[in-house]
Amino acid sequence: MTETPPAADAAPAVLTHAPVLAHLIRGGFIESVHHASVVLTAPDGSIERVWGEGGSPMFPRSASKPLQALAMVRHGLDLPDELLALVCSSHSGEDFHRAGVRRILAGAGLTEADLQNTPSLPLQEAEQHRWIREGRGPASIAQNCSGKHAGMLATCVLAGWDTKTYRDPRHPLQRAIAEVIEEYAAEPVAATAVDGCGAPVMAISLAGLARAFGALAAAPHRDPGSAAARIATAMRAAPEYLGGTDRDVTALVRQTPGLIAKDGAEAVVAVGLADGRGLAVKVADGGGRARMVVLAGALRAAGVESEALPRLEESPVLGHGIPVGALVATGF
Repeated sequence: MTETPPAADAAPAVLTHAPVLAHLIRGGFIESVHHASVVLTAPDGSIERVWGEGGSPMFPRSASKPLQALAMVRHGLDLPDELLALVCSSHSGEDFHRAGVRRILAGAGLTEADLQNTPSLPLQEAEQHRWIREGRGPASIAQNCSGKHAGMLATCVLAGWDTKTYRDPRHPLQRAIAEVIEEYAAEPVAATAVDGCGAPVMAISLAGLARAFGALAAAPHRDPGSAAARIATAMRAAPEYLGGTDRDVTALVRQTPGLIAKDGAEAVVAVGLADGRGLAVKVADGGGRARMVVLAGALRAAGVESEALPRLEESPVLGHGIPVGALVATGF
């Protein structure tokens, strides 16, 4: 039986009310545009500025991972900074990422065979090519969510929970994650679905995502002994484990004092600032090329200075191998 797709007007307002916030310019001519919504929240969690619409639900995808990791730490997960950052990551599948996943698993008496995330090739292009040359196929440990899944498994061992069903939304771990997401977003989870890696993904608003990241980023100052402070400290201490050696999210965290950030599929990215402000971006078409350009424009508008912004805010357009234009933020 074929399901009837939802009507077009059933799409969330965060998508349908999104303004144009990026232009792709070729030879001085606007060739394409990207619609996006952005929310900036104040240190107290209130909404400071909105571009587009920020109150309707959306899936944060992998931008949820720091909140998922927070639930794990609250239930006993205790790892050094680099491994905790790996639990928060969508890593590139480099050697040190895979070695870190094995360390998390080994510490819980587990192996790669216990991972239930979707097998894939490494994200980093050079590592992916090497992987294929060596005759290796898709593997769970190489997939970008293996750090999160290793952390989930280790938490289950520590808490005495079943490790075979940890992806079930009714599992105690997933219920604990939902509670943390609702607490930090200050709103209920609107929907639950299956993420690309096989774990649950929970819908909140863009404002809720920004609010949550602001609270995480401020935790080391506001509540230095808390699980949230551990997450923020780990993300700042080991950004190469959060993304990879050539990833934009890694550069942004490394080059912006006090900032934490996490990217997600379908063009989501969230940022928390040390003063407790949060920023969240959703590009309506889900295309990833505009997400960091839009974020850079929003960070500029919020008065944030970073050595990473020049790299992020203008992406060159090539013609015959030479720059002939750029993808640029607009509307800020």
